[in-house]
Amino acid sequence: MTILITGGTKGIGLAIAEHLAPRGEPLVLGWLNDAEAAQAAVAHLRGQGAEVRAVQADVGDPQGAAALTAATAGLGDGPLHIVHSAAAIYPTALLEADLGAFTRAIQTNGLSLLYLVQSALPQLARGSGVVFISSAGARTSLANYAALGAGKALAESLIRYLVPELAPRGITINAVAPGLVATTSVARMAGGQDAADRVLERGARANPSGRLTEGADYAAVVEFLLSPAARFVQGQVIHANGGAWVGM
Repeated sequence: MTILITGGTKGIGLAIAEHLAPRGEPLVLGWLNDAEAAQAAVAHLRGQGAEVRAVQADVGDPQGAAALTAATAGLGDGPLHIVHSAAAIYPTALLEADLGAFTRAIQTNGLSLLYLVQSALPQLARGSGVVFISSAGARTSLANYAALGAGKALAESLIRYLVPELAPRGITINAVAPGLVATTSVARMAGGQDAADRVLERGARANPSGRLTEGADYAAVVEFLLSPAARFVQGQVIHANGGAWVGM
């Protein structure tokens, strides 16, 4: 197996890569911005003994998605797994949104799942798994989150429509929705680090489990969904959030 992780050089994607690295399969980490972070991620994972490469590509564009999946060809043995963690952060109220920027965000946060699956289809086979990283914002409204939440809701719908086409091929497709995670994206969404710190503190206090979501919480679920034990799990969104949003 080879594992493609989009958005794999920072934040949630990197935490998943760190968790999966000990499995020994080659890792391909997709990234778009921040070459320094990509280089650091590769060096870190190689230091742990992983076979890893980072590929710059825009998954919100069909050609970029195709270039990324093409970079996985010839690596490892067996079919391909995809973990789609890349996201475009565009905090805006809907009535104030720049429609061009909003459309581009929806492509990255939602339609890109279809771009990736279509382009990777020659490398997907029985035993392959596709896992999309979603969020609670796909099912409930959060301030200035529409470009991300609506995109993820679109991807969750695409997953359900893809199940009848992928399941007969022995390919699973599901989503994992972490709870609130302390990443740089939170600061961008909140409007600065001070505001993000307040959001994170409130989120930890409000969570029934008493803390924020950590990497192992959602990465372990991703690993399960890529395993043979999950071969009959299809079209599900699994919330790894400690009990937050249980009333959704």
